Amino acid sequence: MTSTAHARPPGSGGPPPDKLAFTVPSGRRRVTPVRVGREFRRDRLLPQLLRRAVLDDEGQQCVQVWLSAKDAANPAARALLDTEAGTAVHLGQVLGDTEYAALFPRLIGYELDTAEPFLLYEPPRGSAVSRIHVMGAADQEIFTRDLMLALCLLEGQGLVPRGVSPATVLWDGARVQLWGLESVTRIGRPRRPWGRSPFCPPEQRAGEGTADPRDAVWSAAQVLYRLATGRPGPADRPPADLADHRKLDQTLRAAFAPRAAARPTPAQVLDLVAPGAARRVRVAVPPDETRPHHEAFEEALRLKRQAPAARPPRGPGSEQAGGEVLCPYCLETIRLDLTQLFVTDSRMQYKPLDLKGINNPVRRTDVMRGAVQKCTADPEFPAHYIPVPYLTYGRPLTVAMVGQSSTGKSHLLTQMIAAITDGGLEPFGLKWQSVNPEQHARFVRDWVRPLREGQVLDHTPALGMDDFARFVESLLITDARGQVRPVAFFDLGGEDLVRTDAALRFLLGVDALVFVVDPALALPLPQLDHARERWGVEVNRDGDLAFGTVLDRLPKNGGYLDVPAAMVLGKADLLRFQPPVDRWLSRPPATSLDPALVREESRDLYGLLRRHAGQAWLRPFDAIRRCTLHIASATGGQEDHGRYPAGAGPRRVLEPLLALLAMHGLIQVPGGAEALALGEAPALEAVPWEEAEAAGEAGEAGEAGDAEEFERSGGPGEPERSEGGKLQ
Repeated sequence: MTSTAHARPPGSGGPPPDKLAFTVPSGRRRVTPVRVGREFRRDRLLPQLLRRAVLDDEGQQCVQVWLSAKDAANPAARALLDTEAGTAVHLGQVLGDTEYAALFPRLIGYELDTAEPFLLYEPPRGSAVSRIHVMGAADQEIFTRDLMLALCLLEGQGLVPRGVSPATVLWDGARVQLWGLESVTRIGRPRRPWGRSPFCPPEQRAGEGTADPRDAVWSAAQVLYRLATGRPGPADRPPADLADHRKLDQTLRAAFAPRAAARPTPAQVLDLVAPGAARRVRVAVPPDETRPHHEAFEEALRLKRQAPAARPPRGPGSEQAGGEVLCPYCLETIRLDLTQLFVTDSRMQYKPLDLKGINNPVRRTDVMRGAVQKCTADPEFPAHYIPVPYLTYGRPLTVAMVGQSSTGKSHLLTQMIAAITDGGLEPFGLKWQSVNPEQHARFVRDWVRPLREGQVLDHTPALGMDDFARFVESLLITDARGQVRPVAFFDLGGEDLVRTDAALRFLLGVDALVFVVDPALALPLPQLDHARERWGVEVNRDGDLAFGTVLDRLPKNGGYLDVPAAMVLGKADLLRFQPPVDRWLSRPPATSLDPALVREESRDLYGLLRRHAGQAWLRPFDAIRRCTLHIASATGGQEDHGRYPAGAGPRRVLEPLLALLAMHGLIQVPGGAEALALGEAPALEAVPWEEAEAAGEAGEAGEAGDAEEFERSGGPGEPERSEGGKLQ
């Protein structure tokens, strides 16, 4: 008998599975018989359970850290295990077989997308120092060196351990080993209360400010004071008897400062006890390999900024000729026709709507909102009806999702719309309303609710022979100025686009494109091999066929396509421990649009794709002038036996749409819509070289004249004032 979940201990109910399946840090899958011991809890405030185990394929002893099914149903508990696994995987990749790897627990494997997720570690080295009453001075020096080495290594990776305490620091008489990796957070993230006094620094206990590497220095100092004196120190100030412990006083007095800004860094403390050790740590960590790819990204942006400016995006209320809009079903042009209106009766059958007897304007508006118009633009197309609000607020803004059928577009689009209806646009000054309440309720019932309950959505039905776009949903978006615009979402089967006038007409009318990258198809990383095997797919070095088909149909203007676009690495939970995915996927949902952060995420994802997938997968970015790149997961994890064990927890699904709305002017951002995707040009870049050279010659002549004038006048005069702004 085999199982993808971990083996239950004897007496926990039912016969235990005799197989354990998990992923090793390299990405390979391992299946082995397992024997487990009794369970215990390291910290009663944390949900993780621990027990010893033996992997019988190699007789390997290990420790299993796991969540019960009850605890695993809590997203916060799963997030802790994810953090622990991600930190352990990352440290293993960075430190490898260096001498520093022993400072942290070594991960054997993990299985997180299951009802009872778990991690497997090599047995801990040493015992928790909470069992030591007092440590000798010689050991204290080695202990301090090792603990600061561990904190330096974490700081170098942008991480801060919030849980350093006598329970999480182990000592075997010669070396330290730091556990409690579930407490790790990123430098600069908002502080959250964590830990117990006095080991929790004052700002962390209060949840004030942002995480700082010096937070952990406070915790380490408190551990050392406890080992030197046998008692805990005060929770908010230096110990009164610190001077009685000369070595501790010389090394760590400043570490007890109540505010992080007054404390030394881990490297500064380390160099006090082991001069030169901090530099050796920096040299031992592998160099950053992303720099060439980031430079390529900046060069691509520079070329885009120097290209002729794209046409202004269509503003809210702009329409096609004669008030016509594109029917979202048959993709023919239609206009409002009051003689073709219908409403549904109690049996959900369409019946004609006669407005002649409705004179109350409020009631008339309400009735019209729930009405539909029968579209007769294409007599050959099956009967279909268009919500009236779709026809009365000007030209809809059409958003088309592009990608092969297996990329997870449906899940991503469903969660994107669900995030809107949950109020995700409100921090940006936008409000939403359903175009048709009945149709929206059906969308929520058939798509949003099942996905949130953990059901895997059915694959989107195949498009017909002559179809290339499927209408999914539409909403009315009101911006901060009170202007209303319908926003329509389409699932674009790019590989099914036929070279017909209808297909080209539809693409010419698209206002925004979302290109969804499937990591299993794009990235030949070993941790994706199991997913590829499960889905029966292979890496495609030539890129997504759907991307190329769509891009080839659109006309270029000045070397680039004008339509705003976003590229999204979907199913990013498959790579949640892979830099830079780990950094962005763990960020909370955006509540404001910072162009610098948008470009930073774009740069990081560009580097990942360029390094591992190749330029073919970056074709949308290369072809489209204004294109941002985003990391997102519609479900937060992979399915297990047809369900998402903890429900579908979306991560960063709204950010691509926010960027597109900003590029269309519905959201105002610093620097304007252009700066969001392209950045602001430096002064030298903003002026063509020929003009800059001519200006330089004129400037030199002017400077000579100014010098003569200065000498004649005997000093500087009052400068002229102008209304000039900065170079654009």
